[in-house]
Amino acid sequence: MAQGAPMPPKQSQPLSPPIVIAHRGASGLRPEHTIASYTLAIEQGADFIEPDLVLTKDNVFVARHENDITGTTNVATHPEFATRRTTKLIDGESHTGWFTEDFTLAELKTLRAIERLPKLRPDNAKYDGQFEVPTLAEVIALAKRHSVGGRVVGIYPETKHPSYFAGIGHPMEALLVAQLKAAGWDKPSDPVFIQSFEVDNLKRLHGMTGLRLIQLMDARGGPADHATPSYAAMITPAGLKAVAAYAYGIGPGLAMIEDGDAVPTTLVADAHAVGLRLHPWTFRAENAFLPKSLQVGTDPATHGHVDTAMRRYLALGVDGFFTDFPGIGVEVRNALKEKR
Repeated sequence: MAQGAPMPPKQSQPLSPPIVIAHRGASGLRPEHTIASYTLAIEQGADFIEPDLVLTKDNVFVARHENDITGTTNVATHPEFATRRTTKLIDGESHTGWFTEDFTLAELKTLRAIERLPKLRPDNAKYDGQFEVPTLAEVIALAKRHSVGGRVVGIYPETKHPSYFAGIGHPMEALLVAQLKAAGWDKPSDPVFIQSFEVDNLKRLHGMTGLRLIQLMDARGGPADHATPSYAAMITPAGLKAVAAYAYGIGPGLAMIEDGDAVPTTLVADAHAVGLRLHPWTFRAENAFLPKSLQVGTDPATHGHVDTAMRRYLALGVDGFFTDFPGIGVEVRNALKEKR
């Protein structure tokens, strides 16, 4: 190492056996948040499938990346819904399109999913128009149906824009806790993690359920509920200790642990020091999402060496990770298990 170069942090041992979380299902291979995507993830060995949760007009949880469904469904091709197109302010940003809270579940079920990243994932776009928008109930049923022969498939729901939904008369917390409890899940040992980028949402959930909670965070910005000034403030020693009072772990963006090819930060060790697990997001195979050293060629859609990226983070001691390609994640994680 060159004189004066920063020293890499010491490796930290994971606090729990690393888990593979299928980010929106096997979303690198099927349109995200569809039963087809979740099913493929389960077939590839994922430990958990991840539905992002938003609410319908009639208060039903459905799995969509955002409540704005313009880019993930064929709603724009339905003339009967043309007048529903509108502009809303969500978490301080203006969005124009169609929104789940303006549709009943029955209406949403007439729509079909489309690929959100068609230029990067043209093979996924071939499935456009084939799959429904799934409900949380359908995701739970799928996980339970595949939890057989000693295998347990868990779910890892994210509450999307909870303060926004509360502000329009659709609070999420009690509804989510009740639905998960009805499924038999309310203890820390149950195969469920609930995640959120907001803070007060998780604190309320902490008082309502025993399920494990994960505080999401990013390298920039801060929570939409302004419960803390920034995510950067949350990863100081004092900030992490405060998170540990209500959460089981954190879900940092990959760059918070290792920014591309830069020297890793001390976040893994710092979080482990206060008992927090780390489940970073999101490993994607396309060059567009990989550091330069792991890219193959120059086409953003070409798959690079995402397996190497996963190994780097596992070597730093993370307790699991989100990936759009759970098959690769399971292979890398299992190979590490065999070495140990």
